[in-house]
Amino acid sequence: MTLISFLGPKGTFTHEAANIIGDELIPYCTIPAVLESVVNGESAFGIVPIENSIEGPVGITLDSLAHKYDLKIFNEIIIPINQNLIVNPGTSMEDIEDVYSHAQAISQCQEFISEHNIQPHYAVSTASAAKSIIGDKAKAAIGNVKAAELYDLEILEANIQDTDNNETRFVVVSKECNEPTGNDKTSIIFSIYEDKPGGLYKILGIFQKNNINLTKIESRPSKKGLGKYLFFVDFNGHLDSDLVKDILNEIDENTYFLKVLGSYPAFR
Repeated sequence: MTLISFLGPKGTFTHEAANIIGDELIPYCTIPAVLESVVNGESAFGIVPIENSIEGPVGITLDSLAHKYDLKIFNEIIIPINQNLIVNPGTSMEDIEDVYSHAQAISQCQEFISEHNIQPHYAVSTASAAKSIIGDKAKAAIGNVKAAELYDLEILEANIQDTDNNETRFVVVSKECNEPTGNDKTSIIFSIYEDKPGGLYKILGIFQKNNINLTKIESRPSKKGLGKYLFFVDFNGHLDSDLVKDILNEIDENTYFLKVLGSYPAFR
C-alpha cells in the first residue's frame, strides 16, 4: 500500500489532484506538514500546489523546498480550476447574503461576487468553507464539485471564475527522483554572485547555447537580505542525460548555491 499525503482537508483542489494518482490518501493541514510526512516516512509521496496560472507561485512551497526539506519532485499534475457556487439544497440566488471560500478562490471570482452583491468571507480552504455553510441558506461557498458532494450540497452556479484558463500546477514530492521517460523536466534552484554583473544572463546563456528550453523561471527572496534572490528554473531534460549533467556542472561553477529539485515526467 502506497500512502500519499496531500494538502487537505478532503474536498480541496489538492485532494482532486491527489485522486488522479492514488486512493490511499492522508490529508494534512499545511504544506510543511505534507512535506514533513514524506521526510519522516509517514507517506511515500506528498502532493502540494506550486503555482497557479492566475495567482502565480505558491511561495511557501518554493521556500520549503529551497530552505527546509531535502525532497525531490517526482511528478507534476496540472488541473483546471473551475470554481462553483455551492449552496444548501433548495437555495436560490436571492437567498444568499454571504459567500465563504479560500482567499484565492474569492480573488478568482470577484466579478461574480460583485455582480450579485454578495459579501465575501475568507476561509482556511474551499472545503472548510463548504462545511461551514451547512444548514444555512443565507450562506454559500465557492469550491469544486468534490466539496459539494462531500457535504451533500448543491452547485447553484458552475464555473463562476473570472478567467476560464485558470489552472493550478501541483508537484508530487518523494525522497527519490523519477526514472527517465523521454519527455521529462528538471527543476533547480540557484543563487548568483551579487557582485558580478550579468550573472543571471550568464546562467541563462548556458541553456541557450545547449539548445535547452526553459519552461519556467521564478525568483524568490533568499531570506538573506534585500536584493538577494533565489532563482527557480524548470527546463526540458532529465538528470540522467550527459547533456543535463554538463549543464548543471557549468551552473554549479558559476553560482554560489545550486540545489537540484529532481527530474520528472512533463505533464501531458
